[in-house]
Amino acid sequence: MDDHLRKWRLILGKDAEPEPQIELGEEGEGMDAVLEALYNSERQGGLGASAPNINRWLGDIRTYFPTSVVQVMQRDALDRLGLERMLLEPELLESLEMDVHLVGTILSLNKIMPQKTRDTARQVVQKIVKELEERLRNPMQAAIKGALQRALRNRRPKWTEIDWHRTIRANLKNYQHELDAIIPETLIGYGKKGHALKHVILLVDQSGSMATSVVYASVFGAILASLRSIKTQFIAFDTSVVNLSEHLEEPVDLLFGTQLGGGTDIAKAVAYAETLIERPKDTIVVLITDLYEGGNVTQLYQRAHAIQASGAQLVCLLALNDEGKPSYDRGVAEQFVGLQIPTFACTPDQFPELMAAAVKGNAASFKP
Repeated sequence: MDDHLRKWRLILGKDAEPEPQIELGEEGEGMDAVLEALYNSERQGGLGASAPNINRWLGDIRTYFPTSVVQVMQRDALDRLGLERMLLEPELLESLEMDVHLVGTILSLNKIMPQKTRDTARQVVQKIVKELEERLRNPMQAAIKGALQRALRNRRPKWTEIDWHRTIRANLKNYQHELDAIIPETLIGYGKKGHALKHVILLVDQSGSMATSVVYASVFGAILASLRSIKTQFIAFDTSVVNLSEHLEEPVDLLFGTQLGGGTDIAKAVAYAETLIERPKDTIVVLITDLYEGGNVTQLYQRAHAIQASGAQLVCLLALNDEGKPSYDRGVAEQFVGLQIPTFACTPDQFPELMAAAVKGNAASFKP
């Protein structure tokens, strides 16, 4: 019962107990102090203005809480106490627990960072991106390669290209009892490997609310670009459109080429993507946006419909992040669904499966 009361006391804060009666112990007192500094609404800016205070608080929360909780508290500190300034100091930046949300915050402050912090910020981003790549690369490559093999069959395969399961099924009628064997009249093979069998256009909304999606899209863009059979282009947009495809080999350069924040003109971005399509039936356009259109929404519908009508596949991801509960314009999303455009949120772990379905020509079959 005492542990139960202590937990509720820490959750509710000291205001819930005007006359202290619950003994928290030394560790509990420490936890209470760091929670009060952040969550007591009467103490806005409760961490104080000095870097030592903030640095000490960052160290304390790592002492008392697991990494996943530390990351949440860091984000809350940035949001509630306006501590974006702590990312402008390299010493504080190095003290932060690394996660994908931190990359988004760093990128949003990129243009105002002093030079002394910029190098540290880049190292932080590089470390986080490398960890993401290591986690996501193998599932992505395996899904795409498998989908390409099965989507592009050939009837004159080399010995190493034969799909034995399909070949056996297709030749069961040729079973010879006296030989106890099947005579393969028809050989069915996997698709021959080649260059740019598919064209993927990642069209990424870089408005501030899409920060985490931008990070994941950049990592996946770099992984896709490493596959010789996929031609990959990365287009970032707000009210302007910029082609960042030349940076796909280095996702950190790609991320620092984005400019988080500002308005949104999705119609302009979709129109630009349309000009990049050369072989519609082999093209997959992945539009990553919350659909809050600041431009001409009628033109957005027209351009999106034109891409679909051309034979290309258009998929709209309302978010590409770990949360899976996006904020988005429901009216525009319903219109997209009415145009037969698959529209949903997607976690990073689900993205390879989505792209595999799209490569096989049926993105609409994917269910997040």
